[in-house]
Amino acid sequence: MSLTSLSSLFAQKSWANNELFSALAEVDAQAHPQVVHMATRMLNHIYVVDRIFRAHLLGEPHGYSATNTEATPELGALQFEVAETDGWYEAYVAQLSEAQLAERIHFRFTDGDGGTMSREEMLTHIVVHGFYHRGNVGQMLKSIEVAPPRDLYTKFLHLREPERRG
Repeated sequence: MSLTSLSSLFAQKSWANNELFSALAEVDAQAHPQVVHMATRMLNHIYVVDRIFRAHLLGEPHGYSATNTEATPELGALQFEVAETDGWYEAYVAQLSEAQLAERIHFRFTDGDGGTMSREEMLTHIVVHGFYHRGNVGQMLKSIEVAPPRDLYTKFLHLREPERRG
């Protein structure tokens, strides 16, 4: 995948995360406590995995023993942390070279098993993982008759560059 494509996908990830957090914030948590809790847990899982792979990319310890935390964060605080991490990924991809993208990195999964992936594979995993689980949250919202945001790459591209619609 090209650096241009990765950059665009990470910008879309930031946009889609913000859209989904905004939609979830509008849900009446007292009327739908289980759905809000489960959706927040799922969004926290995405965040934790993003942070784990950020540490792998930097060659630093991540401090997580699982792919989610025991405590469920407050939605607004999580949205802030996710936005900060999304910004980091956008900046990170913007400064990479093709050679760095191909570099293979050895790391440990939270279960202790070792793994090796290229930077490109790690970054692709982060994008795909987020798409998958945002879709899970979208289904949770549908279960309480709330229309989830349309998390579409095509929509993002045309909002960002409206001249593409011509």
